[in-house]
Amino acid sequence: MIDAADIAWMEDLLVELVAARDETSAQIVMRRAFADCDLDPVDVPLDAEAIRADPYHSPFSWDVSGKRNVVATWNGRGGRSLILNGHVDVVPPASEALWSSAPFTARRDGDWIYGRGAGDMKAGLAAMTGAVRALRRAGIELLGDLHLQSVVEEECTGNGTLQCLLAGAHADACVITEPHPDHFTIAQVGVLWFHVDVRGIPGHAARGGRSAFDAALDVLAELRSLEAELNENPPPPYDAIEHPINLNPGIVTAGDWVSTVPAECTLSCRLAMYPGTQPGDQRRRVEEAVARAGAYAVRYDGFGCEGSVVGEEEDVVVALADAYAAVHGERPALQATTATTDARHFVRRGIPAICFGPRAEQIHGIDERVSVTSMVEVARVLAHFVLGWCGESNVARSLARASQGEGHGRS
Repeated sequence: MIDAADIAWMEDLLVELVAARDETSAQIVMRRAFADCDLDPVDVPLDAEAIRADPYHSPFSWDVSGKRNVVATWNGRGGRSLILNGHVDVVPPASEALWSSAPFTARRDGDWIYGRGAGDMKAGLAAMTGAVRALRRAGIELLGDLHLQSVVEEECTGNGTLQCLLAGAHADACVITEPHPDHFTIAQVGVLWFHVDVRGIPGHAARGGRSAFDAALDVLAELRSLEAELNENPPPPYDAIEHPINLNPGIVTAGDWVSTVPAECTLSCRLAMYPGTQPGDQRRRVEEAVARAGAYAVRYDGFGCEGSVVGEEEDVVVALADAYAAVHGERPALQATTATTDARHFVRRGIPAICFGPRAEQIHGIDERVSVTSMVEVARVLAHFVLGWCGESNVARSLARASQGEGHGRS
């Protein structure tokens, strides 16, 4: 089913996506890719008012006008429906000087393609779209509707996927092609972004004052104590993971002159939470920890979302595992992750959603890379899964075609 031409198409798509430094240019690429599947792509613009009216949105202070998701639907004839979802946005490259090559120029080295976002998660977009394109080229007719979603803002709020759902997207299940290659992610943490504004008393460095930066270190110490407390008795399935709740002081800004004691310091942090914990409860604990260090303001801008869990017995988990076994000869592990994804938005609305995608390394780090072989294998698994899940007029014939030339080994 997936031949050399399909593989080359997916690689070319990934190279184009890595070169797309922003969401707008990446969505232009994805719009073309969906159209190349002989589907009609549709824009779903972000509507700030509609998002903020939803009780589960993550707070945001920035302008989202002009931002858009791109979706396309392969209409079926009444079988089980499916959403394949992926995000085009990426995190900054951290330090371009530390990369072995330009982070927004895809570099091939053996089985690996390097570049920011190559793994998280543009290869996943290429795999899911490549699988659908191969099925369309083979003349398959599905019974159930298949929806492709290329979304924005996954890395900061998840409000892109939320907008798709607010616009009416619905299906019997969802697979997000995040980089989870040899396992399915069936549980994820919630995440809270918060910003602590600390004020000190400025003065000449020769005589001193009260440094806002030093005061921020006191705040950080209290937050580290909260982090330790949250990791004391993890609930299942997180009791199998060492230190599942992580506090990350991602951005620290302080001062405006080397010889002046800093008057202000802002500590911007990410803190995880277990499924079942609501963002409001985590905010309360954060504010209590900050108050122990001083009377400082806490702001919330960005992620404020709960975690989610999907049962191992869910039909989508079993069916995707069957497809995985058809390609690999063994069933995948089912795991929890200490990261968050857009899966929670679907689960909250009664749509079981799990993550499965290509093998990637150094995500959010230096020299991020993704395995081309893994990307192709994911596309093959997804092609099997779509046929089995959505149904086809002659499933046995279609599965036989999908398996031609695809043994259980890695190819």
